[in-house]
Amino acid sequence: MNIAGIELASPLVLASGIMGLSASSMERVAELGAGAVTAKSCGLEERKGHACPAILPFGFGLLNAVGLANPGVDDMIEELRTFRLQSEVPVFASIFGKTVDEFPEVAARIAEAMPSMIEVNVSCPNVASEFGRPFAADPALVGQITRKVRERVTDIPISIKLSLQCLSLAEVAKACADNGADAITAINSVGPGMIIDPNVRRPVLANRMGGLSGPAILPLAVRAVWEIAEAVSLPIIGTGGVETAEDVIQMVLAGATAVGVGTAVYTRGLAAFSSINSDLHVFMQERGINSLSDLKGAAHV
Repeated sequence: MNIAGIELASPLVLASGIMGLSASSMERVAELGAGAVTAKSCGLEERKGHACPAILPFGFGLLNAVGLANPGVDDMIEELRTFRLQSEVPVFASIFGKTVDEFPEVAARIAEAMPSMIEVNVSCPNVASEFGRPFAADPALVGQITRKVRERVTDIPISIKLSLQCLSLAEVAKACADNGADAITAINSVGPGMIIDPNVRRPVLANRMGGLSGPAILPLAVRAVWEIAEAVSLPIIGTGGVETAEDVIQMVLAGATAVGVGTAVYTRGLAAFSSINSDLHVFMQERGINSLSDLKGAAHV
């Protein structure tokens, strides 16, 4: 499996936000079968995030209002460097910015750690009320961010992490392609949503609202990958609700090159990677499929 020139032993990529805060946790995920791991999104400075409870499991996934809590780019550089010394599995850095001009600044800093790829998170729904309108909603803003990051980081592939919170995924994807992106990650969590405790008559999350992830959003993520694949030729990391080998196959048939796994780590444990890899092997063997690349985008034909 190859994405933007990066060889992956497995199509499964640890999605940003879960188990990506330290070198040791990312190494554990790599040992259990991830083809690549994505670190927690970081900004220029440490961010405390939202108060607890910030993660709420429910019957169809999770509501997450962590709020981009992170130790800041300096600490994340050290974790990425440590991981690279410990593992040969590709590691993707993930960054965010409060302004258009902050994205390239963070990208240039994180590039010092020499990650295999930099994922540019323009789409987190949990902090939109603080930072203003989500960047991912505006193709022009996404294009500006992509171009500015590309100008500052010329020797590391960049993937833009998109959201459903836009009028046209196709237009946003084209803005990424036209301004130098090497790949697209789709999608981020959906929402925000809310769950109210009937007994206390109050929202459960301290932030009241949070992004929805897990099996509930799989059909939305598959549709997003389909639309992006129809619009651009960039490789796609299909992310959102993937828990089984069949979910992976859906993403690949829709046009994904690699597939992100996030909430499944929370709900099924780290064994999710080895289990999905094993089931993928059986699925392909039973059907005489030599490579997942043979299935990429096949549903479009």
